[in-house]
Amino acid sequence: MKHVELIGVSKSFEKQQNVLNEIDLSIEKGEFFVLVGPSGSGKSTLLRMIAGLEDITGGILKISDKTVNHLPPKDRNLSMVFQNYALYPHLTVEQNILFGLHVKKTPKKEQQKRLKETADMMGLTELLKRKPKELSGGQRQRVALARSVVSESPICLMDEPLSNLDAKLRAHMRIEIRRLQKKLGLTMIYVTHDQVEAMTMGDRIMVLNEGKIQQVGKPITLYNKPANLFVASFIGSPKMNMGKAVFSNQQLIIEDKLHLSLDRAEAAGIPKDKNLNIGIRAEHIFPGTHDNTTHELEVINVEQLGNETLITFEIGKELWTAKWLGQWNVHTGDKVAVSISMKNMSFFDADSGLLIKPASAEREQEVVAI
Repeated sequence: MKHVELIGVSKSFEKQQNVLNEIDLSIEKGEFFVLVGPSGSGKSTLLRMIAGLEDITGGILKISDKTVNHLPPKDRNLSMVFQNYALYPHLTVEQNILFGLHVKKTPKKEQQKRLKETADMMGLTELLKRKPKELSGGQRQRVALARSVVSESPICLMDEPLSNLDAKLRAHMRIEIRRLQKKLGLTMIYVTHDQVEAMTMGDRIMVLNEGKIQQVGKPITLYNKPANLFVASFIGSPKMNMGKAVFSNQQLIIEDKLHLSLDRAEAAGIPKDKNLNIGIRAEHIFPGTHDNTTHELEVINVEQLGNETLITFEIGKELWTAKWLGQWNVHTGDKVAVSISMKNMSFFDADSGLLIKPASAEREQEVVAI
């Protein structure tokens, strides 16, 4: 069932045309849908248009099959969580949570019932009499979430709600929000510029750039089969290693530095007369062994992360990163053996930026249920 639908939606301001351009999108009931893109891509503007806080210049917005273009926010049956929490400093936690219900004149008995259920769920029962200034960042965010949950609106919009939190708390709140969404069956539309948040939280992701949809799909699809160079470079951490490539004398030459013997099976379907870009993920540059070494590369940077090691090489004008599991005794200036294969490369048209051929399909590991 389509819960939220955008048909040819556009947005322009007086001084800026086509902030959003012909957005066609369907979001299913109960889906966790993430809008991701760099600053200025139009994602927050799109969210505000769904909320009714921003007028739609062109196109149709439907919620539950009803056109809502001209409905005010209060009549759209949705809730919103902002980046800055938007709590009233003079009200207690309890009063902040119940503010919306109070405005709607919900009966007091019903207000208290919902408050108790929500406070228990969010771990706020002991904090109800405190003011926002007495709370930590994570606690304030939970109050903002509780205010949204207590409204019992079927659609919840979130505009970068975790960007003010530290890394450890962000990771914890990602899990809490996802768990809450599943438990309540909410349709969640979540805006972020952080692709890690997008990958770890979304059922589906829409990548926006300069007001245009670049790709919509499951996180793993965007990772394995990016539609274009922008998605390839935006999705994934570390980002996909990129380089200009040409076929010459039965070889694939990357950035005039890396030469790989032509694998005819892997090169099938790739035009030899186009300007090409290749992309390869960090985990697909393998440590070289006696049997599989293809190149020796000089290390220009090493990041020891404990559970894995990130090693950076200079490939022509590009910096490539390899991600090796575990701890490796590697230092800047060392020459190390690596194994690089065409089968792990994605090929793009350098002129249009579009994907020509993805890397060989990844196999998802299956967990045996006990």
